[in-house]
Amino acid sequence: MGTLIGYARVSPQALETDHQVRDLAAAGVRPDDLYVDLGACGARTDHSLLERAIGTLREGDTLVSTTLASLGRSTSDLLALTGTLRANGAALRVLDISESTDNSSASGQNTVLAVLTAVAGLELEVARERIRESVFKRRSSSTRRGGRWKTFTERQIRNALRLIESGEQPSQVARDLGMSRTTLYRRINNIQP
Repeated sequence: MGTLIGYARVSPQALETDHQVRDLAAAGVRPDDLYVDLGACGARTDHSLLERAIGTLREGDTLVSTTLASLGRSTSDLLALTGTLRANGAALRVLDISESTDNSSASGQNTVLAVLTAVAGLELEVARERIRESVFKRRSSSTRRGGRWKTFTERQIRNALRLIESGEQPSQVARDLGMSRTTLYRRINNIQP
């Protein structure tokens, strides 16, 4: 069996890694083979220490983490990670899930990838469903959202021009009509004399 490379990540709000370090040590990770990202935000995709930890993995080594969330925030991140590990001949072991996530064996790899693929498919389907619901609600509601609100008649634009010529501020006239000053001037230039 190869070397166990440990990785722990902690958010800026909870700067406690002691339990993760203890759990990784109990799993057999040596202190020299431990990478700890302190104050790393999960939404940030740049985890330089994780990249370094992955860079040290050789064929037969295992990346060990206490949680799956430490390794990535989305299923696609995790799928990319497991693909990289598999391409390098390395394994993944996540302590909080169970020993069954040890993908050093062929069956373990297939189990992890099957679960992650299923979760990715579920995430995609949930996102699609939310989009469908949003479109349906928007189409069925009586309120308008987005797009051009209304068209203006030539008479309205001529009245706006008269207001400007009588001393009204063009920006206020445009605001009252619900358009930008630039649009108002463009419409004024387009009306027939």
